[in-house]
Amino acid sequence: MVDDEPPIRRVLLATLSTHGYDVIEAKNGKEAITAVLREHPDLILLDVNMPGMTGFETCSKIRLSFDGPIIMVTVREAEQDKVVAFDSGADDYIVKPFGVSELLARIRAALRRSPPDEPLPKFDTPGFSIDLGKRLVAVRGGRVHLSPKEFEVLRVLVLQEGKPLAHERLAKIVWGSDHPEKAENLRVVISQLRKKIEKDPAHPRYIFTEPWFGYRFLSPRPASPKDQSRPRKPHGFSDSAPSINAMRSARNEDY
Repeated sequence: MVDDEPPIRRVLLATLSTHGYDVIEAKNGKEAITAVLREHPDLILLDVNMPGMTGFETCSKIRLSFDGPIIMVTVREAEQDKVVAFDSGADDYIVKPFGVSELLARIRAALRRSPPDEPLPKFDTPGFSIDLGKRLVAVRGGRVHLSPKEFEVLRVLVLQEGKPLAHERLAKIVWGSDHPEKAENLRVVISQLRKKIEKDPAHPRYIFTEPWFGYRFLSPRPASPKDQSRPRKPHGFSDSAPSINAMRSARNEDY
């Protein structure tokens, strides 16, 4: 629930809690984006008129990492405002003042249309394990502490396992599109992640650099006898092709 007015948040909190919903509050767009990444809600109620980042802008940014239903809540009722809301990624639009019964009906309808959550993937090998649901990472039997941004970068990569993610897309999901130093921050976080989860950060087995494009996560698996004598290569690279590390040396590691 995202609204900059405390009285409205109090009323909605009481109403929704009474009807069995667990509610997470945010008073502006920045808090909302952080909460979505941290809490992974089932549905978002999003006010439009907020200082700083509007509800429309917030909705567009949330859509970079959230597929669930978003209901815009606002005093605006012009057709053009509704068009902007839907173009920003909203699923529904309810105008203040509204009745409790109508709000609850719209929430139920949105949740019915939203597919049920699939279990978050888990990886478990003797050397490396990840439980995204419990936010646990272990390396060689010992738990590894990750900062919130390190975990979010790892989470996004793991959920797209095997697929290369562009620098810009990954950075936008984690930091938002208007963060001035998101590209540099991403390089730092990737470097820290490799130091924490890779046995040899210079020759990664899990987080690979896609030269001049981005990064790819490959699920951990025990090496076969043939693979033990050489580093594992990501899908799509043949033995005759130059290695990723060799390609890196020709230019900046990430670009």
